[in-house]
Amino acid sequence: MAASGPAPGSSGMPQGPVMDREEVDRALARLGAEHEAIETSLLALQDHAGRRLLEGAELTGTTKARWATAEQTITMLWAYYDAYTAVLGKVRAVRTRRRWPGQGELKELTELLRGDLVTVPGSALSGSPRLSERFTLDGVVERMNKGYALALDVVVTADTVWSALPARIDMLAAELQRTRSLAHSVGVRPGEHPSGDDLDEITTELTLLRAEVISDPLAFWTGASPSSAPGGGRPDTERYDRAARALEDVRREIEAVLGVRQDAERRLMLLRDVLSRADRTLTEAREARGEVLAKIAASDVPAVSGPSTVLHEQLALAADYRRRSQWHRLSPLLESLEQRAEEELHRARESLTAVTAPLAVRAELRGRLDAYRAKVGRHGMVDDPVLVERYDAARRMLWSAPCDLRAAEQAVFRYQQAAAEALGPYPGAGSERAPQPRAGGGQEGGWDAPTRPGQTRGPGGT
Repeated sequence: MAASGPAPGSSGMPQGPVMDREEVDRALARLGAEHEAIETSLLALQDHAGRRLLEGAELTGTTKARWATAEQTITMLWAYYDAYTAVLGKVRAVRTRRRWPGQGELKELTELLRGDLVTVPGSALSGSPRLSERFTLDGVVERMNKGYALALDVVVTADTVWSALPARIDMLAAELQRTRSLAHSVGVRPGEHPSGDDLDEITTELTLLRAEVISDPLAFWTGASPSSAPGGGRPDTERYDRAARALEDVRREIEAVLGVRQDAERRLMLLRDVLSRADRTLTEAREARGEVLAKIAASDVPAVSGPSTVLHEQLALAADYRRRSQWHRLSPLLESLEQRAEEELHRARESLTAVTAPLAVRAELRGRLDAYRAKVGRHGMVDDPVLVERYDAARRMLWSAPCDLRAAEQAVFRYQQAAAEALGPYPGAGSERAPQPRAGGGQEGGWDAPTRPGQTRGPGGT
């Protein structure tokens, strides 16, 4: 928000001589810019994600008290802004009466610009017990700057804590859940093993910590000051860090229990990862197929099969063998699954490549068209009517949906021919037809024979 100007005299009337026309116009220009900046700042504060979260949360403690004050401050800022706007409107009205204001008008403008004419309600923001207060235009801007900084600091500080801690707590809780499941699988349970008791304590601490962070984020701010300004402080992660260290200690203990099972578990995890990547690739291929059918006309797009249920069932069976320590059955099953999972991932990648081939062809045609045009441009013939017409026709085809690849390729070929005819054969060339520009490479200034329709270079062909 804008900076404040000089304060008025104690009598409420402006100090100093009557302003001349240039001084009035400069003051109006500055106040207009300040008015716009104030409005922009208040609207940004109104739309701030942190403010919306504070309004919707069930707050407690420090945050509840500071937000109550900040909320009242924001309401008063709008009241101050309205009063400021009203007086500024009066100044503009007086100034627009005449292009060259007389002495009486200049005196009136001086009083409006420097006098205590902005009346605002008294509030906790000012610490005044009076029902209303009077300020100069510059004085009310100074007061708004102060209130805006206080309100914004509460909003930004709370938003910073909410952005930093809950997500990290959730990630740690998810890791805790995975560790608990692993612990149960190897017999590490509460009441039976110290690490099982530790897992229960960490679970309780994370649950309490998350609830407290959500309801009272400002209580988790530490540093030289409660301000969110640079150097003022940062989110307090001490309790989170302590829980994370405790979980790491438990994890190391469980790893010692795992021992000989480590290799089998590692292989199962890799299998899950490979099958997961295959499933995601197939999902991507199905989505890409819909995109191709929507963007490319009359294109033969192969169907995409779903994930292999047999492999997933056998993976579940392998996990069951590991839980029951049936290593003699697990080992040969893992060897078979590892090979078939890699084949499944390869099949998924091939499906993705096949269905996206038309998009790759379209991208190659676009690149070739732009390369030809750049070549023509370097010879100063980009505005040739025939070239412009054929370029626009090809571009419309390539940048429209659905795109007819065959027609677009022919349009690119026609532009290629026109470019070759316009530029003439390369010096020393002996061919009967004009050589054509090579898209995306080759010697600078070099030319290739034209690529005819049906001979599109690029993944998948036409």
